[in-house]
Amino acid sequence: MGAVYFYHLTERPLEATLPTLLSKALEAGWRVAVRGRDQALLDRLDRQLWAGDGFLPHGLAGGDHDDMQLVLLTTATNAPNNPSCVMSVSGADVTADEVQSLDRTCILFDGGDTGAVEHARNQWRTLTDAGVTAQYWAEEGGRWIKKAESGGA
Repeated sequence: MGAVYFYHLTERPLEATLPTLLSKALEAGWRVAVRGRDQALLDRLDRQLWAGDGFLPHGLAGGDHDDMQLVLLTTATNAPNNPSCVMSVSGADVTADEVQSLDRTCILFDGGDTGAVEHARNQWRTLTDAGVTAQYWAEEGGRWIKKAESGGA
């Protein structure tokens, strides 16, 4: 049974945080779906991941080999790469059943966007009320600090 980790981005933008989290997920042996609601954002992340400092194997959904991708950027809830980790960006929703079927779910949200913060708060309430184990992480001085935890049901 998986857990959901909320990452409150206050010091570094998504483009700087996502590669670090993806690297850690790949080190854990997980396939990842980066789920967003905004295709333009996923296109931008795709370009940034190819141009970044390290090589992060990934694909943008709609290619010939989506099912073989270690990391797939997608707007779909059914990622063909059979992920064990979903990273939600730009307010993409995840369900309690989905979280519990995965090894890890990460919800990354922009601390400077009041709508994104409120959406994340609603996701926290919805998921923890459904018995999902959750952790809330915030950046402080360039480090991630666990600020809250809910043990689930």
